[in-house]
Amino acid sequence: MAQLAAYFPITDPTLIFFVVLLMILFAPIIMSKLRIPHIIGLVLAGVIVGHYGLDILERDSSFDLFGRVGLYYIMFLAGLEMDMEGVKRNTRRFLVFGLLTCLVPLGLTYVMAVTLLHYSPTAAFLLGCIMASNTLIAYPIISRYGLQKHSSVALSVGASMISLFLSLVMIAGLAAQFRSHDESQPSTINYQLLFWPLFVLKLAGYIAAMLWIIPHLTRYFLRRYSDAVMQFIFILAVMFLNAALTDFIGLEGIFGAFFSGLILSRYIPHVSPLMNRLEFIGNALFIPYFLIGVGMLINVRTIAQGPYVLWVMLLIAFFGTFGKAVAAYLSSLLFRLPKRDGHMMFGLTSAHAAGAIAMVMVGMRLEVEPGVFLVSDDMLNGVVLMILVTCVISSLMTQHAAQQVTLAQHQSSLSSADHSPRTTHEKVLLCVKYPEIAPQLLEQAILMRHTPSSKQQGLVALNVVYDDESASRHREEGLHLLEKLEQQAAAADVPMQTQVRLATNIANGIKHAFREYGCSEIILGMHVHTERNAKFWGDFLQSLYNGLNRQIMLSRFVQPLTTLRRIQVAVPSRAEFEPGFHRWLERLCRLAGQLDCRIQFHGRQESLVLIAEYINNLHPSVRTEFTPMAHWNELPQLAAHIADDQLFVVVTARKGTISYKNALERLPDELQHYFSGKNLMIIFPDQYGDQKEDRMSFTEAQHHEEKSVYDWLLRNIDKIKNK
Repeated sequence: MAQLAAYFPITDPTLIFFVVLLMILFAPIIMSKLRIPHIIGLVLAGVIVGHYGLDILERDSSFDLFGRVGLYYIMFLAGLEMDMEGVKRNTRRFLVFGLLTCLVPLGLTYVMAVTLLHYSPTAAFLLGCIMASNTLIAYPIISRYGLQKHSSVALSVGASMISLFLSLVMIAGLAAQFRSHDESQPSTINYQLLFWPLFVLKLAGYIAAMLWIIPHLTRYFLRRYSDAVMQFIFILAVMFLNAALTDFIGLEGIFGAFFSGLILSRYIPHVSPLMNRLEFIGNALFIPYFLIGVGMLINVRTIAQGPYVLWVMLLIAFFGTFGKAVAAYLSSLLFRLPKRDGHMMFGLTSAHAAGAIAMVMVGMRLEVEPGVFLVSDDMLNGVVLMILVTCVISSLMTQHAAQQVTLAQHQSSLSSADHSPRTTHEKVLLCVKYPEIAPQLLEQAILMRHTPSSKQQGLVALNVVYDDESASRHREEGLHLLEKLEQQAAAADVPMQTQVRLATNIANGIKHAFREYGCSEIILGMHVHTERNAKFWGDFLQSLYNGLNRQIMLSRFVQPLTTLRRIQVAVPSRAEFEPGFHRWLERLCRLAGQLDCRIQFHGRQESLVLIAEYINNLHPSVRTEFTPMAHWNELPQLAAHIADDQLFVVVTARKGTISYKNALERLPDELQHYFSGKNLMIIFPDQYGDQKEDRMSFTEAQHHEEKSVYDWLLRNIDKIKNK
């Protein structure tokens, strides 16, 4: 046994990393058997293998590095997934809950420390600041249940940032007070007087600079570089830059990580491959490493030193946690939220982790008198043990609340008699041909897709090849293109089927594939090789939309979708009477929601009223504007208001439908003349409900020419008049 003990603790970096990976692998398996949240398992694993447990691993520099990255990752992901529109609408709630969850624990802990533990007012204030803050250690549970945008979660994240910010500011002021009494300072009075103005000035300068620099830099980078690795590294660099800058200001880096997530949230859609990579790397490695490192800091042996340490820990944990509970449940009562939301708010805001350790370390450097520091050993051990207790409470309560919220949402969806377009059958047929635009079309399909879709609501990528002498070569090119798209879809965790199809008629090939796969709509791009075909619609699009009564979206993007700042939609009169009205409106709302951009509708007042009602009921977080457009002839006037970083959407109609008008005959010419070089989307909505596509009659033509004889006659008459 003694010979075996000689090999421990493990100091070899390779073996340390191997053991950590084993813990990350097996802790969730074991905890699942015990019905305990995985987070607790990782923290307990750190306790067992750490110096204060079985002393299996040495806590080397990798735990400091990966642990700090993991903590930044938790805060960064929380910022990315914040519903900023919800924050703006509920600013008062955020402030109220943030102040309560900061001041109530601070006050209770301060009174307890002074009266029961007999700490000095300064030490009691430091302990109160520690308990006023919290770490979102249970946030991965929320991610697993897909509740990131739930109102109680958003409130908890925002309130956590407010309480953390206030705590860090108070700690910085406390440290400045001690520094002002340091005899080594050349001018202590001047330092004390200048600290707060300088701190406020640095903080305001940092926030203003980042709010201007990061959006401009991000749009510049994403427009020019599409490489997945480069984008991932760029995002991480922005996060660490902000963390370093806030460290320089005097705040902890976790505030900078969260703030950078808030700024970048509109450029990283939740369903994008980039977001998938960020979450995967964080949840697979950095966050578990951080949790294990927290466990290794916990010294359970201090319990054996005597009942006083246990008494200190129980008092700190009880009063701090009780303060968080009072703030959470009082806020839920004030906001008239369900009891389960109060559970969620308490669970997320009750945990303390490395942030508490960092604040204690600050106190350990503050010298009250020569050789005596502000933080005693009893306080340090009590805070470390408190971390374990609060992590367990937070994880259990958050998991319980997440299950209740998920069950309530499920029951609500089952009891709802309104089968809205959001839950109807969805299977998108993505028609691709040109490699330069295919990735953007796939990104559009992913952003418009219903997030919790099943495999029956996936994507189908289709490449149709003319059956001629070059078919073999074109088929190989199509297979290569679809292989790249499959990789892109897999990165976003979206199921996708692919097919290369030979056909003597492209439109018929698309229609046959549409029926075979049971698709609900089509997305395809505008043809980019105008030197081969000068027609606006290309060779086959007219035949496709006249022979298929389902929704078709024709798109052209001149810059990445994630850099779009506004969507402008031209809606024809009587569009609300078309069978496909809700489908195209739902898709645009999803796109605006994922891109976190504003959407502006132009149309008749009666149409705008119904659009506003639909969005308010089903997409209240989408930012909207409504501009009356009396006549379709005003369409060219909109061109002057379409910027390069905006998307212009035209909802058109097929001939013979209720919203069709003769002015739509001029649409190709107007789009070519006025909207050249703009991001453009043309939507042909569903028609005739679920009518079979193979019904044909002599009264309903299956083909219309792009330009009629009447257009030719009118154009020549105008020429004669002008002469």
